[in-house]
Amino acid sequence: MSMLQQYGVLFGLIIGAAGFVVSMLVITRLFGKVRQEPGKDVPATAGQLSRDPVWVRYHARYYGYALLFLAFDMEMAYMYPWAVVYKEVGIVALLDMGVFLLILFLGLLYGWSQGALRRQ
Repeated sequence: MSMLQQYGVLFGLIIGAAGFVVSMLVITRLFGKVRQEPGKDVPATAGQLSRDPVWVRYHARYYGYALLFLAFDMEMAYMYPWAVVYKEVGIVALLDMGVFLLILFLGLLYGWSQGALRRQ
């Protein structure tokens, strides 16, 4: 397959995906029922109107939780492809993953030292 044909296939896939999205939006507009209710435009939690403003700041202690979540989320995102190619690459891949896990472990130790793991 030539380069031009590959770009043609890619362009066709992009047009097909965009066409699918647009067709689904058109179908829902044509056949879906639209009911205007006064409660639809009001921000609510669990069916109750919120006492607080919608744009509130979160306490700074939640940023530690978010950083630890991101660290462990990235760990899983990188460990799966690593496990797939580990057999081919060998010890170099093992050392690379060891360095990666060491950096994440240092982040965990930092979060622990800052009190991110304390129950509040």
